[in-house]
Amino acid sequence: MEPWIISRNTAGVLDFMTAAFGAREGFRIPMEDGSIGHAEVRIGDSNVLAFDSRPGWPETPAFRRLYVDDGDATFAAAVAAGATPVTDMTEMFWGERAGRVRDPFGNLWWIHCRVVELTEDQAYERAIQPEFVRAMGYVTSAEIVAPAQS
Repeated sequence: MEPWIISRNTAGVLDFMTAAFGAREGFRIPMEDGSIGHAEVRIGDSNVLAFDSRPGWPETPAFRRLYVDDGDATFAAAVAAGATPVTDMTEMFWGERAGRVRDPFGNLWWIHCRVVELTEDQAYERAIQPEFVRAMGYVTSAEIVAPAQS
């Protein structure tokens, strides 16, 4: 599966992904009007496709989950690249840390990393522990506010 990001500022989204997540741009195809008709980047071993939306199209922010080795470093890099934190990196009952950022173009990125290997039984035991119940409530209840238009 290769996800699409359709944006009013694909060049900016590509620059953000490069700065925040170390994306490697494969190519971009410019249109006569200067917009981007198609672009591809790789983040880790995944392709992400992108192009500029057309006049009159509705906003279509993307919601992406990104697995990385160091979630805290990636979260900090995303914020340094212009993202706004939505939820802090938080340890979840299934053995991952997860946090969310909104990029300057309205896309929401879930940043995940594995912090502990658990059996299924261990994960179920953790799921009812108060600290993990609170963690789940926190990461699922944060208000997601639309950014100012870029």
